[in-house]
Amino acid sequence: MLVEFAGVIRRPGARATVEGILGMRVDATDYVRATRQIVAWARRGESRYVCCASVNNVMEAYDSAEFRRVMNGADLVTSDGMPLVWGLRRLGLPEATRVYGPRLTEHVLAAAAAEGLPVGFYGCTAEVLAQLRAAVQRRWPQLAIRYAFAPPFRPLRPEEDATVTAAIRTSGVRILFVGLSTPKQEYWMAAHRGRIPAVMLGVGAAFDFLAGTKPQAPAWMQGAGLEWLFRLATEPRRLWRRYLKHNPRFLVFFSFQLAGWRRYTIQAPGVLGTSPETGKEQPHAD
Repeated sequence: MLVEFAGVIRRPGARATVEGILGMRVDATDYVRATRQIVAWARRGESRYVCCASVNNVMEAYDSAEFRRVMNGADLVTSDGMPLVWGLRRLGLPEATRVYGPRLTEHVLAAAAAEGLPVGFYGCTAEVLAQLRAAVQRRWPQLAIRYAFAPPFRPLRPEEDATVTAAIRTSGVRILFVGLSTPKQEYWMAAHRGRIPAVMLGVGAAFDFLAGTKPQAPAWMQGAGLEWLFRLATEPRRLWRRYLKHNPRFLVFFSFQLAGWRRYTIQAPGVLGTSPETGKEQPHAD
């Protein structure tokens, strides 16, 4: 099996120093391959985490060495946003496609229903979770939803986290969808890999979209890379700082990377299907 990783081809078990996008890995995959891999891990009860990355993830990783380690240590990082798809193509992967968190969620839910794999949801609010469960159960009546929890809007105390972790383990879920926000959901998944025997998918606003509590951008805006503009228009007070801070810097810094004026190197972890290794990274410019 060969796996495409941000501009290179890696063989199983191989480790390579690669460039990524501003020092953050992004795996070139598609809905079919990503779903197949997630289901394979889930069948075996493996503890894994999957990140659906946008420009926000890249710039948070650029600004924080700790968050870079979390992103580069994930078992799979998909290109959630079109700018990352375009970036992968410019880095030598012309077949790179978008693997959008909410759409990947639908693919994985359908596969879990067909395979009899129990799922759970962690994040958002109790009201949204109730609507999400109802909407999901209508679409996939045979799906086993074994767990749903809306955590408080603060870090859990150690004893609370232990209780939550035990409840997830006891539920028997094999796929856990995590709907917090970046970078909270990625930190949470990384902290619970090895503690929860399930594949954890960080899918951000997918809970709201699938529950119907927030609108999604029209398809033409998504395809044009303008979903951020739609979300800014619908949630300006929450999102304006994120987009004002990250989007212009991403354009400038990635242009420098493409021009060869700055280079970023990371140690690629083990390929899909092997035991994850984080390795040391050197994410900033040489």
